[in-house]
Amino acid sequence: MKNTIMNFKKILGALVLLLSVQLSKAQSFSPVDYVNPLIGTQSKYELSNGNTYPAIAMPWGMNFWTPQTGSMGDGWVYTYTADKIKGFKQTHQPSPWNNDYGQFSIMPTIGEPVFDQEKRASWFSHKAEVVKPYYYSVYLADHDVTTELTPSERGAIFRFTFPKTEAAQVVIDAFDKGSYIKVIPEENKIIGYNTRNSGGVPDNFKNYFVIVFDRSFDFKAAVKSGDIKNNVLEMKDNHAGAIVGFKNLKRGEQVIARVASSFISFEQAELNLKEVKGKTFDEIVAVGKVKWNEVLGRVEVKDPDIDRLKTFYSCLYRSTLFPRDFSEIDAQGKRVHYSPYNGQVLPGEMFTDTGFWDTFRSLFPLLNLIYPEMNDRMQAGLVNAYKESGFLPEWASPGHRESMIGNNSASVVADAFATGRKGYDADLLWDAVVHGANNAHPKISATGRFGHEVYNTLGFIPIDKNINQNVARTLEYAYNDWSIYQFGKALGKPNSEISIYAKRAMNYKNIYDAETKLMRGKKSDGTFITPFDPSAWSKEYTEGNAWHWSFCVFHDPQGLIDLMGSKKAFNAMLDTVFVIPSYEGMKSRSMIHEMREMQIMNMGQYAHGNQPIQHMPYLYNYAAEPWKAQYWVRQIMDKLYLPTPDGYCGDEDNGQTSAWYVFSALGFYPVAPASGEYVLGSPQFQSVKLNLQNGKTLKIDATNQNKDNVYVNEVKVNGKMYTKNFFQYKELMKGGELQFDMADKPNKKRGIKDTDAPYSFSKMKL
Repeated sequence: MKNTIMNFKKILGALVLLLSVQLSKAQSFSPVDYVNPLIGTQSKYELSNGNTYPAIAMPWGMNFWTPQTGSMGDGWVYTYTADKIKGFKQTHQPSPWNNDYGQFSIMPTIGEPVFDQEKRASWFSHKAEVVKPYYYSVYLADHDVTTELTPSERGAIFRFTFPKTEAAQVVIDAFDKGSYIKVIPEENKIIGYNTRNSGGVPDNFKNYFVIVFDRSFDFKAAVKSGDIKNNVLEMKDNHAGAIVGFKNLKRGEQVIARVASSFISFEQAELNLKEVKGKTFDEIVAVGKVKWNEVLGRVEVKDPDIDRLKTFYSCLYRSTLFPRDFSEIDAQGKRVHYSPYNGQVLPGEMFTDTGFWDTFRSLFPLLNLIYPEMNDRMQAGLVNAYKESGFLPEWASPGHRESMIGNNSASVVADAFATGRKGYDADLLWDAVVHGANNAHPKISATGRFGHEVYNTLGFIPIDKNINQNVARTLEYAYNDWSIYQFGKALGKPNSEISIYAKRAMNYKNIYDAETKLMRGKKSDGTFITPFDPSAWSKEYTEGNAWHWSFCVFHDPQGLIDLMGSKKAFNAMLDTVFVIPSYEGMKSRSMIHEMREMQIMNMGQYAHGNQPIQHMPYLYNYAAEPWKAQYWVRQIMDKLYLPTPDGYCGDEDNGQTSAWYVFSALGFYPVAPASGEYVLGSPQFQSVKLNLQNGKTLKIDATNQNKDNVYVNEVKVNGKMYTKNFFQYKELMKGGELQFDMADKPNKKRGIKDTDAPYSFSKMKL
């Protein structure tokens, strides 16, 4: 009996030890530690390696913060090759092309007070810089000051560590184009607002901010267009600012500043300050790390290649920044927002800073798979955007912007509903997509459907109606119409109401040229444009050429196969994209960065740095040669994504290019959002676990995984052999296990049946 008890104790002790080890492992899993926010920052106007900046922020946070190396108003706010920092900027910039709004900066200095951005700038080194999503630190050499910052959703805390000095200052730059600032010494406080923006705002737009320091001011000055006015406490000017100072600091002495802002009012900014008020710097750091680990931890990756882990989690970080939450919490604890569409303060959700032309492709499908509760809120925000402006946004920053083409809000709305999003007025969004398909915004041609009259009449947009990018518009409108049809069908709308969109979904056929097997510009009389150079980046296309756009039939690859005559012909055209030299078409117009980025990647006409062709490698799955998709997808991941400052091959674009990688690394991709399917690729990791929001777990294991074994030899789903070249969303959401057996040679017998091909509209019975 005694031996039995001792054995039991040993077993129990072993179990406790095992449990503690497992618990320790679980607690030590910290995916945010793999994130490098500097990926993509080695960019410039002429060449994008991401066009990103280090966003020190909470996931989907209202305010981001970033060190500022660029000048005021420069869209390239932080570039890796810069050597001086001019301030620490609150930013809402989605891309340098759209630039910023709701911005101001803070900068510590020593010695004589100085405001000019060039004179206050300090040399810095990446060797003395720590960059994490929830924490930033840098040593400012010229001032001998270490600046640290940590964010909340709408606020931040700064910690400045000064040298021994008789005079230390903190500069608050409210920027030009109209700003206001007020120093309130008795409260150690500064308040102000800025109005600088890049468009997309009502006339009453302001970003109100409040800054509270942990000590009193020994020096106070307001700044009027660069002129420092000692002991002046208030300034309203084209370019207002303030400087506050502290005397006789000891070396290592720290100054804390708590910051928050609001698009609603000073009073609301004070409410937002509660996010950091009464909390220490280190407490906010800890909260930020926990939050990021919760978000990134929805995907648990195991792999021996540290660089791949860094790339993956950095891409997942970028995929969870935009669209940002534009709402605030009022004194009653209710969610409200300043409307970037009509300037009113209204109840409910609002999200912004995303371009659907980019993000409909994989960013929003990724949200639906991994963060569906966030897209529930975003769809509610779209309902409000429609109520407040009469249109769904296509590019919002923060309101409607004149950028890109298409009516891809229909895809975002349809895919959300198809994947079970809830808690919003879907019927009102139906009204919104129908309205958007048949109307154009009176002031913003990118919103609604520009050229809808001629498109609805002819079934395509011709080259002779003063509507440029006509081939691209026709292709996008056809896919958008299919999205509307899918949405209407899911809502139970009568066929009499939705059949017109099913018909228009086939309009892509109207610009197909059988002679070249490409999509080609066409005149109103039905004749194709001549001469025709498929490699030319001409005005018929958007940031691309015929090779990029001719495969943009997301919803009906089988229909495109039928037009080309056979699967063999279709695959030959796909092959050709990678064969035609990249220099072809380079002289067709003045050089733009997208052209240069394609050229230097040396993958023929494949231009992964821009969105239209990113789905194209997956199309081999529709034509019985899935192994080619596996090969090219892995080539793209391995070659074009790196955990380095030049780690992207073009614009990162608000999470779209990152979400492409996240999906592809998992082993599948949403070629046709709203179809409910993901198309098979080549998983990059040995083991992945998706912790789904519904409580289920999806495991993805890839045996024999290594850099050379890019081909899928076989697939099992929950232990059963699986031959199809796609997975269904509804099945993945049940959890379970996907098992890939990888090999260094293709299995040309797998996935070649017609029934193995993914969704195509042509195969559906209407």
